[in-house]
Amino acid sequence: MNKLPKLPTNIQSFDRIRNERYLYVDKTKYLIDLIDTGDAYFLSRPRRFGKTLTISTFEALFSGKRELFEGLYAEEFCNRQEYKTYPVIRLDMSRITTDMDFNVLRLSLCALVLENAERLKVSCDPIMDALRQSPADVFGSLITRTADKYGAPAVILVDEYDKPILDNIHDFEKMRAVREILRNFYLRIKAASTDVHFTFITGISKFSKMGLFSSLNNLTDISMNDRYATMLGYTEDELTSKFSEYIDATAKHLKVERETLISDIRDYYDGFSFDGNTRVYNPFSTLSFFNDPVFQDYWFESGTPSALAEYVKKHDLSVDTFRGFEVARNFTAKAEIESATPESFLFQSGYLSIREKQGEKLILDYPNIEVLSAVSKLFISEKLGLPDTETKAIDAKIALSCGKAEDFVKIYNTMLTSIPYDIYSREERKYTKQPQASESFYHALLLAMLWGAQIDAIPEKHGSRGRSDLEISVNGCCYLIELKVAVGKEACKKAADEAMNQIEEKKYASPYEMSGITLIAIAVDKKERCVGAFKIQEQAARDG
Repeated sequence: MNKLPKLPTNIQSFDRIRNERYLYVDKTKYLIDLIDTGDAYFLSRPRRFGKTLTISTFEALFSGKRELFEGLYAEEFCNRQEYKTYPVIRLDMSRITTDMDFNVLRLSLCALVLENAERLKVSCDPIMDALRQSPADVFGSLITRTADKYGAPAVILVDEYDKPILDNIHDFEKMRAVREILRNFYLRIKAASTDVHFTFITGISKFSKMGLFSSLNNLTDISMNDRYATMLGYTEDELTSKFSEYIDATAKHLKVERETLISDIRDYYDGFSFDGNTRVYNPFSTLSFFNDPVFQDYWFESGTPSALAEYVKKHDLSVDTFRGFEVARNFTAKAEIESATPESFLFQSGYLSIREKQGEKLILDYPNIEVLSAVSKLFISEKLGLPDTETKAIDAKIALSCGKAEDFVKIYNTMLTSIPYDIYSREERKYTKQPQASESFYHALLLAMLWGAQIDAIPEKHGSRGRSDLEISVNGCCYLIELKVAVGKEACKKAADEAMNQIEEKKYASPYEMSGITLIAIAVDKKERCVGAFKIQEQAARDG
């Protein structure tokens, strides 16, 4: 792959990508459209999705770096007779210190503003004594003095505006205090509106946007606007055209057909939708895969899943809850994060996506195998206190891929017997209000184990005579699982027999008559919290 264009896997500088000839997917048409149609925007996208690169591209556009746009959509914009440059104030809020007291946070904000003043060579005489001023006053003074110096209004680009708030998401009292400091800081943009030509603000969440920018009534939120749904991330056409050489080289390396590889990449890294109509590939995972062609959880592992783990524990969430989850179209419209629903938080963090639109409703789901697998393993390891989740997931996939159904049941049993007693009690109370045995918790754990192993598992698939518990397809092997819960050894044997009889009587396996399938009936002993009995039956493919 030495002769292929370089991949900008961890590069967020537009200047460097263009000057050093890295592969670049041209998104500048969206930026020109925004400039031509308005002057103040907000965009929410998950982490590592291209927000910083977009900010960097805006900076190059307004700074007059025309040479960087040769051959791109924006070249026409740069050659317009009316094209002119503007001074750019760029604030990267991910650099703000948030793990100390509020005075340090204020000083960190002031330092960020003064860095811009130094870069713009703006006189800092009244600003220099920033230690005795509020960050908001320093920011406001910079905007005014920048416009005065250059004889032109400033362009303001704010990246990760909500990072200082999200850093304190588990401490609401501190988070509110940080939010108030930032509210006053950002309000200086409106106060100096006559000195501002264009504003573009990015972040992960929209919650704080409602409070922080309530006074910026001219700020247009394009986060779920159809027109800009593919502004960040790669579309299918962009993947197959811009990465065509990489696809061919990787297919050859992995010894698979080109279309097979594209389908696999689509399953693992596509599926992010911000309008319910179009879908994009995760740019970080896509670039990481072509750089090291192994299907891994690149995006998930690049962040801080500990924050998600804490959120899952705090809100008592389960991985199966959000498959095909129905919400109103305005489900993200909450004033602040304190009152946000879990589905809103998970969507804006990138762990859920819009699967489809149904009138005024949206159907949410995990975007792809990477996210579903990673969240499932996190659920098992963090919420249920199970160690070595990754190994168990790999073992489960190997067993099913090789047709070893009994080994798979044993792995599931190992998981059941490894869950701490107090967690068992908590989860069982959550899943059932009645004292008798309930299948829900054990079914959810089985699903989480399969999804964590990146296995295509379909729960409650409808047939002509009922719904099967679970159908699985992996490496050409098909399985149909029916799960029951009972108490005691004999009761479990009877329940396993009933489960197998149900599969046969309801003809759940009839769609697999020509391909063959393995039937698995599992009975969990609720008292002993283990697999009490199981039955396995092979159904060979019918000839002709």
